[in-house]
Amino acid sequence: MCTLDLIKKQHLLEGTVIPAHPLALDANRRIDEKRQRLLTQYYLASGAGGVAVGVHSTQFEIRDPKINLLEKVFQLAAEEIERSDIKRPFVKIAGICGPTKQALTEAALACEYGYDMGLLSMGGLVGLTEEEILERTRLVAEIIPVFGFYLQPSVGGRVFSYEFWRKFAEIENVEAIKCASFNRYQTLDVMRAVANSSRYKDIAMYTGNDDNIVADLLTQYRFEVGDNPVEIGFRGGLLGHWAVWTNKAVQLMQEIQQYRMQKTARGANELLTKGIQITDVNAALFDPQNNFHGCIPGIHEVLRRQGLLAGRWCLNYEEELSIGQVEEIDRVYAAYPHLHDDLFVSNFLANSV
Repeated sequence: MCTLDLIKKQHLLEGTVIPAHPLALDANRRIDEKRQRLLTQYYLASGAGGVAVGVHSTQFEIRDPKINLLEKVFQLAAEEIERSDIKRPFVKIAGICGPTKQALTEAALACEYGYDMGLLSMGGLVGLTEEEILERTRLVAEIIPVFGFYLQPSVGGRVFSYEFWRKFAEIENVEAIKCASFNRYQTLDVMRAVANSSRYKDIAMYTGNDDNIVADLLTQYRFEVGDNPVEIGFRGGLLGHWAVWTNKAVQLMQEIQQYRMQKTARGANELLTKGIQITDVNAALFDPQNNFHGCIPGIHEVLRRQGLLAGRWCLNYEEELSIGQVEEIDRVYAAYPHLHDDLFVSNFLANSV
């Protein structure tokens, strides 16, 4: 059984930047091991506090038996993190999905490669009841600490009840929850459920709402629980958006943590303004106007421009930028030069072996 040590647990609770790791492919759509390792090195160098591998941004097709890349991407990221000999806390998170048997197999594989947690997707389980999904979670939690995951329906998730999240929060070894519902009402359900659980102090809440990053990180949720007020908030983010411009995301996280200590009105206003700019960038990258069709190619396009990827190829040949998406990425690049980390990446690549 994998465990999350106390230092990394505290690290999660304090809040950090966790990018969702993309998949580097060559023109023949085979894994580009050199650039796959380079991406992990970039996230380490950027100051990220962890990385999530084998998740949506890594492309679910890696689990296709004909492609069979899940173990490889787990291995490559784990090797680079180990090789870096990093001296600060860094959380290795493995994406876990599928029916119970598959999820348990993937959890065991993640443990084999030394991952700290499993980001447990609940997408695609249309035939299971909420109680059956809770039981699946309990079984996975017996193997690896669970990072819960509320995935929006438009990319394969489903809507869960308040009662589901209330029971979910009580499961031992659930150490964190990523809320990526892209919906304020559903986000509120999760936060209220955790606040009303006996484990609200133990669970690190992380935003996956790429459309609302800064507002999520600034907001405190206050609920009356019995006779006592309980406050909880998103401590950090586990985001596909943070797969790009990661060094600037780390700087943003530092600004938000400084605001949390000082809480000046001017600081909040400036951060919220920046938050709207980040949402504008996210719209260009994630392509919501086309039901997120160009989401992964949008991430790849930025990494390609920076020289971290050779191209924006995906395992699924139909995954390509939507019409007009290149122009939108051009627009946000020009509009918000303070949000990109091109200079950092240029220096990083110049110093890479």
